[in-house]
Amino acid sequence: MSHRHDLRSIAQRAMIDRGLLPSFSAAVEDQLRGIGGPAAGTGPEVRDLRDLLWASIDNDDSKDLDQLTVAESLTDGAVKVLVAIADVDSVVTAGSAIDGHARHNTTSVYTVPVIFPMLPERLSTDLTSLNEGQERVAIVVEMRVDGDGACTASDLYRARVLNRAKLAYNGVAAWLDGRGPVPERIAAVPGLDGQIRLQDRVAQVLKSVRHKRGALDLETIQARGVFDGERLLDLRPDERNRAKELIEDFMIAANQSTVQYLETRGFPALRRVLRSPERWARIVEVASETGWSLPPAPDARALNEFLMDRRAADPRGFPDLSLVIIKLLGSGEYVVDTPGGSVPGHFGLAVGNYTHSTAPNRRFPDLITQRLLKTAMAGRPVPYGPAELQTLALQCTLREDDAKKVERRVEKSAAALLLEPRLGERFDSVVTAASEKGTWVRIFSPPVEGKLVRGFEGLDVGRRLRVELVGTDVERGFIDFAAAPRGR
Repeated sequence: MSHRHDLRSIAQRAMIDRGLLPSFSAAVEDQLRGIGGPAAGTGPEVRDLRDLLWASIDNDDSKDLDQLTVAESLTDGAVKVLVAIADVDSVVTAGSAIDGHARHNTTSVYTVPVIFPMLPERLSTDLTSLNEGQERVAIVVEMRVDGDGACTASDLYRARVLNRAKLAYNGVAAWLDGRGPVPERIAAVPGLDGQIRLQDRVAQVLKSVRHKRGALDLETIQARGVFDGERLLDLRPDERNRAKELIEDFMIAANQSTVQYLETRGFPALRRVLRSPERWARIVEVASETGWSLPPAPDARALNEFLMDRRAADPRGFPDLSLVIIKLLGSGEYVVDTPGGSVPGHFGLAVGNYTHSTAPNRRFPDLITQRLLKTAMAGRPVPYGPAELQTLALQCTLREDDAKKVERRVEKSAAALLLEPRLGERFDSVVTAASEKGTWVRIFSPPVEGKLVRGFEGLDVGRRLRVELVGTDVERGFIDFAAAPRGR
């Protein structure tokens, strides 16, 4: 029995059903064969920063490395933070066959058995990846962070960089928390241990400032498949940690600096926004069930105070509360911000100007932003017209939703496969969706959603209840629960 093969077939069909391309065309393969190597990155405007202690921190199994980071203490107590972002545009030219595939899917799709990359792996994991020991050209975001966490100056430019160490989130986090030894790659590079600790210190300050502004302290559980060869053994949560937060805080700062750079040059930006939640009244109800009172109008700072209190009071249940709040907040979207215009900010991050720019190997919006940046640096006209940018913003929003549905669909098939032998068992759960289309709950092991087919009357998002597994369908990704009767 090959679980991986069966799930891969399900994933490919799910991609096609959502209008996504699961494989690359012959035209893409032809273009790929004609690419001789990585971008040269020559010219007087390209700085040479290869001597800095650049390092990447990503998932243990990641091969598409989009960014490197480095920091330098300044004499006045401030810290200069540099984020290098892979210059994908220099290899993936606009209008090419490879660009066409990326523009169609707009994102890499991460399913349990297989990844459907936005770009061919020869690019995303090699020629346009900031791999260890390989010189690459990059877009560098340089930021000055004062001791109080304020980013008081920033600049963007192209540079040649060299990744000194490919680091993994789990190992770095355990070391920073004092739960594990110094990672081997950090120990092998003189000065890198102090460099990572400096970055961690700055990231903690940036995080503190964001939370004081009302950035939401949420923690979701994303399941990763655990295989023994071709057999699926488990779906385990991929939890947040200190190293992930370090990179997240630096990327948020870099994305804000990117928007500022484009604004000062009169360029449009493809902004990432999360509007004020329409279901705030239900969020108020969820908080009141724990004895907490939120104001009647949406207030990110008050919501985050509630979340921080619940994290401290119930750390085991906090990911489930986070999932409920995320569902009630709604989805992010891409919108075009033109010079002099006004668009919503990002409610969850508590920032007004935000974009996606730091993962151009994995997301097409980031590649669009990179092209806007490079033309702004060179003093050339905007590469996309207003109507085209509006079309791309909508396309990227819709395709992101399609990709998430594919990922959830395959995850449910994987969970159904694991749960098949457990029909009749009972589980603790939390309601994650309730509408005319149906009511869904999430159980905790494996962490997956299923439909509540009986006993759903009067339930709303956030309600906890005991459920019984009454049916599974691996092929269709169906997991059916019924509210468990009280008593025996």
